[in-house]
Amino acid sequence: MSETADFEVSRRAVLAGSAASVGLTVVPTMAEGQAPMARKPPTMAVSFKVNEKAQALMVDTRTTLLDALRDHLGLMGTKKGCDHGQCGACTVIVNGTRINSCLSLAVMHEGDAVTTIEGLGTPEDLHPMQAAFVKHDGFQCGYCTPGQICSAVAVLEEIRAGIPSHVQEDVGGAPEMTVLEMRERMSGNICRCGAYSNIAEAMAEVAGVKLAETHGAEIEA
Repeated sequence: MSETADFEVSRRAVLAGSAASVGLTVVPTMAEGQAPMARKPPTMAVSFKVNEKAQALMVDTRTTLLDALRDHLGLMGTKKGCDHGQCGACTVIVNGTRINSCLSLAVMHEGDAVTTIEGLGTPEDLHPMQAAFVKHDGFQCGYCTPGQICSAVAVLEEIRAGIPSHVQEDVGGAPEMTVLEMRERMSGNICRCGAYSNIAEAMAEVAGVKLAETHGAEIEA
């Protein structure tokens, strides 16, 4: 019985001593009013070309290409939509390939060539796709338009390069420049205003494909 009591007392003493030792290490810091030191996030230098202009940045390694373009370079044309790669509003062209810039870290693009909507054309000298979007009213609120145009430009190049898609019957053959093909490839770019038919018309004009007036069929020009 006494051995059990001695054990209980010893256990309590150990716990009390541990709590006291922790308190001694914490109390002086709090008494001195010292806040915990916040660690600075790691940064890294990255150099690439944006719209044919060399850029060198020092960025937080967690910075996305989208945020680097908007917050560091002031290129506000590329839009932040869902920030999860689901809407396509942030689409830019990197080394000729369209990507969702919200899903790509800036430091991954060392030495790359990035083209944003600002690099495709200017109000005085529109890119053919920009001019076609204006002509066919391929936008309403306009928020998704920069990503839509960048994607549309890249889509036509994909088809010309023979890159296959899900709607091809023969993925081993060359894809055809049809409205169906273009619609399939543009499916990742969401237009919440619903201007899809106008976007298709704009792309068809640039691609040299004419839309039939009935049933949405297409006729090669």
